[in-house]
Amino acid sequence: MLAKYNIEYAVPFQRHDQQHHHLTNDPVECEEFLAELLERGYKIMAISHEGVALPKVDFDRMIKTAAGVLVSKHICRSLGIDTVEAHHRFGSPA
Repeated sequence: MLAKYNIEYAVPFQRHDQQHHHLTNDPVECEEFLAELLERGYKIMAISHEGVALPKVDFDRMIKTAAGVLVSKHICRSLGIDTVEAHHRFGSPA
């Protein structure tokens, strides 16, 4: 059985990029993993849903959501507030 989401990403090394795949059935976990990739600066090469590459609009939407999760995490850590307060004050994802 195929996983619903397949994220292809590359870890940069000095002379080449090591490609990896991350498989999950959970869309929230997919977004959290994408946020982690953004945090570390890894190359996100493709996102597939049920074996089909996401259209650019959906790909961009997932990246935007992951970036919001990352921003919220940084705001909460820097200000010592919870995600609900960060959402209320700054409009970041709760």
